[in-house]
Amino acid sequence: MSFIEGVLDPTHAISAVSKDGQFLGMAGFKSPKGALVGGGFGDLARTYGWIGAALRGTLIHVLERDCAEGTLLMDGIFVEPPARGQGVGTALLHAVEAHAASMKLQHVRLDVIDTNPRARALYEREGFSERSVLSLGPLKPIFGFSSAAQMTKTVGR
Repeated sequence: MSFIEGVLDPTHAISAVSKDGQFLGMAGFKSPKGALVGGGFGDLARTYGWIGAALRGTLIHVLERDCAEGTLLMDGIFVEPPARGQGVGTALLHAVEAHAASMKLQHVRLDVIDTNPRARALYEREGFSERSVLSLGPLKPIFGFSSAAQMTKTVGR
């Protein structure tokens, strides 16, 4: 079993499915109650061994984001390629916002990498605004992107 398979919590995801049952996409999130992908060092070690876990854990730590008080952290969004441009991403964002509101949270936060301008444009159209930028500097070759912008939106606006 892979690491992610072992620590995945589907109660922290919203899926988009067509009327005929075809999977279109999903958005994962992290809240004060848990995250789509959880786990810890012990889970990494069971999958990759102690040395592999130490290396991966160090890299994961660079990108780890805490869930601030009153905030739902969107921890990834994916739309199947044939469904892109059909409003699936927008519908998933709206569902994430509605879920945050149902949990009595005031904000939704997400990070978008510099190599994904299409996603950033969607988030800006939907009212998210940049709060800060994390630059990866020399770690760019490892992760495949140079920076990630933190964006937030107040729920209900």
